[in-house]
Amino acid sequence: QVRLVESGGGLVQAGESLKLSCTISADIFRFNVMGWYRQAPGSQRELVASITRGGSTIYADSVKGRFTISRDNAENRVYLQMNRLKPEDTAVYYCNARSVTTYDYWGQGTQVTVSS
Repeated sequence: QVRLVESGGGLVQAGESLKLSCTISADIFRFNVMGWYRQAPGSQRELVASITRGGSTIYADSVKGRFTISRDNAENRVYLQMNRLKPEDTAVYYCNARSVTTYDYWGQGTQVTVSS
């Protein structure tokens, strides 16, 4: 069974940084795409950033230039470096792994709160 475990969330002030980590209990190369999503109260879950097996990345317009997604294939981990955080970045952040059959695996989520 595939498990994704996120860590690194917390409470920070606007302008500060956080780095989220996601550890996958399987060979990361089993998955075509790894991604980070977020969901704020009363809102739908949205894509923040994704990275393909080949290293291509996509970012939501709201985080371009501030967030960076990366992967460590040897450690089966995906990271999200978040800089210059804003109050509107406050949400639960979820790690996602999409298999070659397009099945989605999700982590339990980690809370990020940015105070103004």
